[in-house]
Amino acid sequence: MCQENSGLIERLSKNLLDCKKEKKDLKIDLETWTDALEELSEIEDAFKTNGKFKLRGKTVLDVGTDCVKPLYIALKFKPNKIIGINEDLSFYSFEADLKQKSKLFAQAEIGLYTCSFFDNEALDRIKKKEGMSKKRFDFVLVSKTLHHLRDGKCVKKHKCREDEKCCKYRFNEEKIFRELLGLGKRVIIYEFFDSTIEDDDKIRGRGGYFTVDEWKGILRHLTENYEVKFIRPNEFQLHKEDLDKDMPMLRQVDCICFYVEKLNSNKS
Repeated sequence: MCQENSGLIERLSKNLLDCKKEKKDLKIDLETWTDALEELSEIEDAFKTNGKFKLRGKTVLDVGTDCVKPLYIALKFKPNKIIGINEDLSFYSFEADLKQKSKLFAQAEIGLYTCSFFDNEALDRIKKKEGMSKKRFDFVLVSKTLHHLRDGKCVKKHKCREDEKCCKYRFNEEKIFRELLGLGKRVIIYEFFDSTIEDDDKIRGRGGYFTVDEWKGILRHLTENYEVKFIRPNEFQLHKEDLDKDMPMLRQVDCICFYVEKLNSNKS
């Protein structure tokens, strides 16, 4: 009898743990959908051209995709094609179903791929498959991902562990934005900002929220070489001569959104 009771208790404990895990996974999935909807509401004005949404027939590349925003963009703005890439899509348990079933009610072609932004060969294969090998996307969306596009050497003064998880790579704004603008005509940046919080979602040394000094370097480079327009916290054109005046806003907000275009870019 004791052995039977022990076996029953063990099975019940296992079932309880399975239920807790399933509940946690469902909560994460739900938060992914609701967070993406909230974030898109803060980003969407960056898609406007001359004050209007003109995405019909356009193409979008979503770097670091959460798999959900492409669907919301497809349903609301009806572009022609949306491609999403991410280092690892296995985190999103609904990714395969979303990509397949979205064909039933979204006019846009939605493609979601496990692909690193740094893997040029894989990205070239995806572009060729999607008929974009000789074209630039109309929009490149980089949502809460820019700080993961770090490369190069660790900037911390410490002994680096072999896995480099404690490291923080430098961010090469000249290289990254040259590559982003090589992929798309307009690059939309949406970033969470709090340099006092640890960023656990990182691959080796690629992660860590930008500090104010890093943002100064990024925005200084951008204003010297490109057109930069802010959407959040306020809509304004950022100019090099106004950089020091506008930088204190980063200490007062937790999210910023702006877009970058080449100088004298086509506004049609």
